[in-house]
Amino acid sequence: MSVLVTGVAGFIGSHVVERLLLRGETVVGVDSLDGEFVPLKQARLARLQGRAGFHFHRVDIADQPGVETLAAEAAGAGRPIRRIVHLAALAGVRRSLEAPLRYVQTNLYGHTVILELARRLPGIEHMVYASSSSVYGGNTKLPFAEADRVDTPVSVYAATKRADELLSYSYAHLYRVPLSGLRFFTVYGPWGRPDMAAYIFARNILAGEPIPVFNGGDMARDFTYIDDIVAGIMGILDRPPTDRGAPGAPHCLFNIGNHQSEPLMRFIGVLEQALGRKAIMDFQPMQPGDVKASYADIDGIHAAVGYQPTTPIDVGLPRFVAWYREYHKV
Repeated sequence: MSVLVTGVAGFIGSHVVERLLLRGETVVGVDSLDGEFVPLKQARLARLQGRAGFHFHRVDIADQPGVETLAAEAAGAGRPIRRIVHLAALAGVRRSLEAPLRYVQTNLYGHTVILELARRLPGIEHMVYASSSSVYGGNTKLPFAEADRVDTPVSVYAATKRADELLSYSYAHLYRVPLSGLRFFTVYGPWGRPDMAAYIFARNILAGEPIPVFNGGDMARDFTYIDDIVAGIMGILDRPPTDRGAPGAPHCLFNIGNHQSEPLMRFIGVLEQALGRKAIMDFQPMQPGDVKASYADIDGIHAAVGYQPTTPIDVGLPRFVAWYREYHKV
């Protein structure tokens, strides 16, 4: 039996595979290795290849024949897929405004390809998939809770992720595939994404270049350390939902965050201290598609699997900086 993980060369995906392998799981890994930040993706993947139990396929999730072929090959090799962790996607609010068709192709069509695979796999036990805190759109009630309305996405990326949730509910209802969606809140840490705040700020501060500070710095985010995210994913993966998850379907949605909305200026201050340098700040207006604050209500995932984040930014950011300096030799 094996776990299919999509997006294994991605930030979260590579960490999830490591955790699965450490507990003795067999992993069928999928990634297209294209798009942006390819050298970093290749470096993440290199840390996994050659390890016992890991089997990599370079396949785009929007390639339905390719996805079906790798599943058939896994079954033929005696490692049939029974669980799925679907993390492959195009991420980023601002980039989605520039390339909406690419986002729809990967995040909607690609997600449906994986749903189709799940419903056709014999003995499928559970599929966990990535959603995003961006589905809360311009909501002003904090913290964000799963029961809040999410019908006003303010970016194309957010709209694709909300659409993924609706499609997933339909598949759970129609085909009885157990599905759990995780709304991630601003993940950071070693091997993180270069288009995220921690990475951009660290790079610019060390280079003596200005960092972009949007909305005049009046912003806040629920910054969540990667190890806490992985712990939540693993807990949910081991707990397939039943019909109690949603009316008439084995489908659940969970926030997965740090349950701490940090002011952006405090985040920058902690990063400055970890780097030992002061930032040059370029204050800019709010960007289209962005939101002023995010804050995760995690009562649902805590009740379900005992999820409790343990890493504040005062601990997580120095760990990120240590990795960044080692990886970039700066």
